[in-house]
Amino acid sequence: MSARRTTDPARIRAPRRLRAALLASAAAVGLLAALMPGSASGDVPPPAPGWTLQWSDDFNGPVNTLPSATNWQIDTGHNYPGGPANWGTGEIQNYTANPANLSLDGGGNLRITPLRDGAGNWTSGRIETRRADFKAPAGGTLAIEGRIQMPNVTGTQALGYWPAFWALGAPYRGNYWNWPGIGEFDVMENVNGINSVWGVLHCGVNPGGPCNETQGIGASRACPGATCQSAFHTYRFEWDRSVSPNVLRWYVDGQLYHSVDENRVGAEAWTNMTSHAGYFILLNVAMGGAFPDGVAGHATPVAGTVSGRPMLVDYVAVWTRGGGTDPGPGDPTALHLRSGGTLGPAQSPASTVTLASAGGANHDGAPSNPQVFTASGVNGAYTGGSTQFDLFVDAGTTVANGQQVRVSYDRTGDGSWERTETYHYFATDPVPGYEHYTQARGLKSQTGAHGTMTNGRVRVEVWNAIGNGPSTLGIGNQSRLTVPIG
Repeated sequence: MSARRTTDPARIRAPRRLRAALLASAAAVGLLAALMPGSASGDVPPPAPGWTLQWSDDFNGPVNTLPSATNWQIDTGHNYPGGPANWGTGEIQNYTANPANLSLDGGGNLRITPLRDGAGNWTSGRIETRRADFKAPAGGTLAIEGRIQMPNVTGTQALGYWPAFWALGAPYRGNYWNWPGIGEFDVMENVNGINSVWGVLHCGVNPGGPCNETQGIGASRACPGATCQSAFHTYRFEWDRSVSPNVLRWYVDGQLYHSVDENRVGAEAWTNMTSHAGYFILLNVAMGGAFPDGVAGHATPVAGTVSGRPMLVDYVAVWTRGGGTDPGPGDPTALHLRSGGTLGPAQSPASTVTLASAGGANHDGAPSNPQVFTASGVNGAYTGGSTQFDLFVDAGTTVANGQQVRVSYDRTGDGSWERTETYHYFATDPVPGYEHYTQARGLKSQTGAHGTMTNGRVRVEVWNAIGNGPSTLGIGNQSRLTVPIG
């Protein structure tokens, strides 16, 4: 599901791709649901030998309730704030948090349902994981898998339906104009009710570039056995750093149908899409846009498109195999803000800490009663990059609160902070719910310089710079810092 796929018919995925599906191989992937494709719901399968479950959601819960707020954030409207219109793809629906569009079905599935009202307006649902650090370990493999039934609609009634299960590079959050360089992995896409799954890589520059944007490097094939629309199938993506060259692979029901290695796209594009903190996962059903329009040969949806056919998602899971916990050469180091004031690997379950009220005073640039998080024993060379962060903050219903962050680097652990960065504060809205405070706010001030760290320390201080009420900071597996040390 391209973040910014053009609506120019000359650059969309052409219908010829329907005839270009790769023959499936008999590759074994090790992690498949134990159920037959058509059965309604099942548990996340246990890890196969050598694999470790990193994150999952089984979508268990009462009927007509929203998916877990700990695991997912809900996208609404026609675009990200300040991002491309119509989500960059030309799709026409309005995404909502209405359970009619987005909810659990009470039987272990997530249900995303496009609906058309009496005036012809479409609504639907789109969610993305709060975590944005899914990444293959150095020398290991990452697998992203979902068991999904596409909307059960075909023919004219399906024109405009565009279900997708995909992942975007973490730096897209808070920027929204750096696609496709940050990378996009489309684990499963489908349009217009065709019995076919598309797997696509987006990278490099737009238009053109090593990934042939805006089309991307993709392949498609029919779903094995039952059609994609009539039954559940397991869609899987792997990012393998255990082989040289590194390779990406796409599967449906355990059958490999697409792969791309780093030599195909070149070192620069590969590095840009793999050397950041990781990826976040998305699920949505769009209506209309460049892809379904291009395949249909005309604008979609049409008068005969039927409303109310949901995509059902049984589970989404992320596994890793092999490799180490240390970043590879040149990779930045990703650290999560954790309970106990530490920085390190993600913790589950998620938790929160309170940022004390600024009490009506102005603490812009000067930490006041901050929450402090520290990592010690940090080693590595400066990569030449910059600090990145994604802090989950919420001021509840408090008006005019502004959170602020300062990041400091002690390169030798001797107590001197050779590099300090203070970012402009982030003014949260008075509506309950997490917002993303990222480095896109820009630096307010900086002192010193980056350099090689030997048994060094990294410190993060977060506080309320302005306002009259407390705020909440999500920690554990939520707020993340990426330092340019590899």
